[in-house]
Amino acid sequence: VTRKEYQMQIWVDSDACPVAIKQILFKAARRTGVILTLVANHPQSVPSDKNIRLQLVEKGFDVADNFIVKNVVERDVVVTGDIPLAAEVIELGAIAINPRGELYTKETIRSRLNIRDFMEVMRDTGLASGGPSPLGTKEKQRFANYLDTLLAKR
Repeated sequence: VTRKEYQMQIWVDSDACPVAIKQILFKAARRTGVILTLVANHPQSVPSDKNIRLQLVEKGFDVADNFIVKNVVERDVVVTGDIPLAAEVIELGAIAINPRGELYTKETIRSRLNIRDFMEVMRDTGLASGGPSPLGTKEKQRFANYLDTLLAKR
């Protein structure tokens, strides 16, 4: 695919994506015309813009993730907090960013997977509980800034 033929698409692992991040994505899609596809296994409210889509998939473990992996192409952007999904799309040449504005890269994804697995073991044994802290203003701003940078490069 040549650069002229390629149009960046943003894919969102939408079931776990915070509403505030979706709002940032909706505004960016309206402003730039980029195709935004939210992939979810339950109905969600999305604006009726022609470039913003909701792709409903069946309920089930990794069904949304598998849909994204099957449809993403090199240089697309995937918004996800799911580290294994991020690892898969990076291997396909896509860009993965989490809702806190942190870019996943080939250099960092392996250690992120290891930390994730370690924390899962800690939670399973009762030595750790809870998840990430609530999404704050700083994280939302970092996400918006990074998204703007990515969209400017397309």
